Amino acid sequence: MSDEKRKQQNDEQTDDNNKDDAQGSLMDKIKQLGQTNVPQAPESNIHVLPIIGQIEGHLQLPQKNKTTKYEHLIPQIVAIEQNPKIEGVILLLNTVGGDVEAGLAISEMISTISKPTVSIVLGGGHSIGVPIAVSANYSFITETATMTIHPIRLTGLVIGVPQTFEYLDKMQDRVINFVVKKFQHY
Repeated sequence: MSDEKRKQQNDEQTDDNNKDDAQGSLMDKIKQLGQTNVPQAPESNIHVLPIIGQIEGHLQLPQKNKTTKYEHLIPQIVAIEQNPKIEGVILLLNTVGGDVEAGLAISEMISTISKPTVSIVLGGGHSIGVPIAVSANYSFITETATMTIHPIRLTGLVIGVPQTFEYLDKMQDRVINFVVKKFQHY
């Protein structure tokens, strides 16, 4: 076999391997982050951060549930803050709520971003979605969307001692105080 044919076969095999690597990389992104790189306008200076489904925090929800994972959002928020090319953030929310502590952490992170932030509630912004929605500099809700805040509750076994109630009461106060504090800035 001539050197040219060998080189051509090697090049074709390398191209096939690169395509397989790119597809593998894309699948890894989908598995790890639940998303691929969303096509954006070239040189976009606005980052869109979707928060869709339940906020998943310390407990992993069943795979049939649509979730936004806390551990995926926090690094994105840090990267947004550190990237000088990003000049603003749009939060798209459609959530029924979820893990309270994870939601409050996300809210605090968003409220401390030094860049302008806007939240848009599409469909719903319930439960812990309310503090996330108001954590932005400007919050909007579509005409057909709804937002509901309710008392914090636990599912599963709860030990009936006064400390459990006090813990839930303090957590409820954290949520209410965060929302009230943010509304005072409007």
